Amino acid sequence: MVAVARRGAPLEALAQQHGSAVLPLVADMTVRAEVERVVAEALAAFGGIDVWVNNVGQGITRPPSQLTDDDIDDIMRVNVKSALYGIQAILPHFQARGAGQVVNISSMLGRIPMATFRSAYCGAKHFLNALTASFRAEVQATHPGIQITIVSPGVVRTDFGANALHGGPDSRTLPYSQSAEEVAKVIARVIETREPDVYTRPGSAAQVAGYYAGIGVD
Repeated sequence: MVAVARRGAPLEALAQQHGSAVLPLVADMTVRAEVERVVAEALAAFGGIDVWVNNVGQGITRPPSQLTDDDIDDIMRVNVKSALYGIQAILPHFQARGAGQVVNISSMLGRIPMATFRSAYCGAKHFLNALTASFRAEVQATHPGIQITIVSPGVVRTDFGANALHGGPDSRTLPYSQSAEEVAKVIARVIETREPDVYTRPGSAAQVAGYYAGIGVD
């Protein structure tokens, strides 16, 4: 397995825990050249890649009436462009093999824009969902063995909220949260089942359906 992050210390700790099974790579996945380097180093180390997980994201705390150009640029670069770069970089390898899976980590806010103060993040995750579905349709038209999956968690008890642009509530203090381990189990499951679109909490699909039914969408 290849583990990628901007900070080296957590990666080294992970590698020490799991030994040679984990290759730690420090990289900024919002930079296309860095993403391409990760693909090259992973292929050099392991000879092939079966699954690519796009799990780069950052929140932002600002209502839509106050969003700036920089806010939109920053949030799209982190939440959308990182995934775009990842899919485009790994796709030729998957196409050559005729198999593979991309897993994009989205959010319930990409289904229901229920948090006004997360307006730009909601928009970015809606974009990611549409991009995922579009990639799936394009790729599977010629390479049905390649799956592109979207996973939509709700609130996860991590540093996400504390690290949001312009501050904001700590995700670990919010109700109805999940642990990162619970979400990871869902991701592991979809790698086995190759489902195209999943939620990490029971009842989420019904919640989304109820939201759209309430605004007059059949």
